[in-house]
Amino acid sequence: MGTRGRPRTFDPDLALRQALDVFWERGYEGTSLSDLSAAMGIRSASIYAYFGSKEELFRQVMALYGATAGEPPRRALRDGPTAREAVHAMLQATADQITHPEHPHYCMLILAAPTGTVQNHPVREFLADLRHGMREEIRARLARDGDVPEPALDPMSRYYTTIVQGLSIQARDGATRPELEPVITCAMAAWDTLAA
Repeated sequence: MGTRGRPRTFDPDLALRQALDVFWERGYEGTSLSDLSAAMGIRSASIYAYFGSKEELFRQVMALYGATAGEPPRRALRDGPTAREAVHAMLQATADQITHPEHPHYCMLILAAPTGTVQNHPVREFLADLRHGMREEIRARLARDGDVPEPALDPMSRYYTTIVQGLSIQARDGATRPELEPVITCAMAAWDTLAA
């Protein structure tokens, strides 16, 4: 028995990367289905048939973003030999990623949908959950080696998460990589006070 319908005539992985580029440049609400269709080179019906709704496509895009542009800061956080070095490397990698000349200058996790219409509340909640997950990753890394006292774990994880988010906003507003470096230096200078 043969398959029904026309065979797929596009590369889903390439189409997803093209959708990532559009969402990254325009944000969730600033991206229309016609924008996606034009960028991906497929009709809206094919987007719905293969990827589901715009929201479902965005969720897949965010997974791709996390595995690509979002991975270097997470890897730096995981692989640093001490908590302090891991956080410093994470901030450095974040600044590198959000000022990369080939990408929009911000983190999608932070700024792709910070506000918007009531209908898009699930997207904002989805991103908020991912940001909470980022804070939990930082907290877990701070706790891993036991060199950060338990009472300092939550305040420090919130502080360094806030620094990551602030770097993204600064980059979106035009800050260059050299201009972000003193922010990282100041954030790391606070380590001993925060850990005390």
